[in-house]
Amino acid sequence: MATPKTVSLVLGSGAARGLAHIGVIEWLDEHGYKIESISGASMGALVGGIYAAGKLDVYKQWACALEKADVVRFLDLAFSSEGLFKGGRIMDTLRDMVGDRNIEDLPLAYTAVATDLERQREVWLTKGSLFDAIRASIAVPTIFTPQRYKGMKLLDGGLLNPVPIAPTFKDMTEMTIAVNLNAARADHVREEQEEQKPPKAAADDAIGYHEKVIQFLDNLQKSISERPKSDLGLFELLSSSFETMQNSIANMKLASFTPEVVIQIPRHSCKAYEFYRAEEMAALGYRYTGEAMERIHG
Repeated sequence: MATPKTVSLVLGSGAARGLAHIGVIEWLDEHGYKIESISGASMGALVGGIYAAGKLDVYKQWACALEKADVVRFLDLAFSSEGLFKGGRIMDTLRDMVGDRNIEDLPLAYTAVATDLERQREVWLTKGSLFDAIRASIAVPTIFTPQRYKGMKLLDGGLLNPVPIAPTFKDMTEMTIAVNLNAARADHVREEQEEQKPPKAAADDAIGYHEKVIQFLDNLQKSISERPKSDLGLFELLSSSFETMQNSIANMKLASFTPEVVIQIPRHSCKAYEFYRAEEMAALGYRYTGEAMERIHG
């Protein structure tokens, strides 16, 4: 049997599309690749960190069981001008599930990429609390409040580096695999997913504030789909603007630092807040990884 190839894995940012990283990792593990280094931004930092802590199976089981109402219940209002939500509730849940670790004690090299708001530069978090680093890397502007860290205000790493390849440059692995969650639209992806599995319904006991938020998101998505393409709503404009920026930066990063393999996950495959579609997105990541690896092996 051939010796497994050692891999530096770069996991990009892309909100709920980051659940595809689960399938990417599963495919690599199942096919004899040894992941020795992970660099991640935003959801890439979250999924990669949980894998490095040895709890990806537990996280996947939990994520696949989420309903629409469950997702909203984890949003704890910040009542702050710096962001809508504090993010403490979801971080506490993940800590209880995974157990917090110091990054330097993990069995593989790990880097969470965040953005220093005041100095306008990216920050590589390679020491200290794993979940403090993850919280900084997922701090999407206006959605989550910034993470305070050593006198800095840190935001989502995807702002400056949505596919953080640079932290892997000194790795002694045999190949670098990058996952870009902002690839070109692929309408057939959404159609295939809808045919295979209908979206989960909201839980029956979703009441009060949470039910209103869910209904708002559903109505918002419906109004966007019915609105003429030239007429953008605020939510769609913000989301599309952020994705356009990330796509442009990702393309430049991938052109400058070309890894051996790039797994391209279409940005149309999942809406930013659809974290209740973990099973579908993991399956998509698994399939796209297999196709990408097949191409390099001829």
